[in-house]
Amino acid sequence: MGEFWPVPDVLAYLAGSWRVTRSVRDLASGAEGEFTGTTEFRAQETGGLLHHESGTFVWQGFARPAERTLRFLPGPGGTADVRFADGRPFHDLDLTSGRHLAGHPCSADLYRGEFTVLDADHWRTVWHVRGPAKDLVLSTGYTREG
Repeated sequence: MGEFWPVPDVLAYLAGSWRVTRSVRDLASGAEGEFTGTTEFRAQETGGLLHHESGTFVWQGFARPAERTLRFLPGPGGTADVRFADGRPFHDLDLTSGRHLAGHPCSADLYRGEFTVLDADHWRTVWHVRGPAKDLVLSTGYTREG
């Protein structure tokens, strides 16, 4: 199958807790940062999963707490519709081949993401963010806990 591991049901695969390590590179300035923490995907009463990420973000030597929340709603054929915490659309997610490309316009910036599943307990994302004031690469590795 190559380097990708097919996932027939993205919500079933993601459910649970994951250790997270994210590198952030600003290609314009050369600045680098890192996020380390955990991500939990918990079942919502209304269906889908609530994704809550929390940890520490270190940017240019300064550490601070960081967190975010997303909603992963059921999509057709084992896919997911990913939304921000307030319900705004973010991107779709189809891991049936083990790999997915997604895009999200945000004001004048464009986010392009690649999702790859390595095996039952490891997956990763790489987001490229480009716009008038941004030129970033965010690479995240996820390892299942427990």
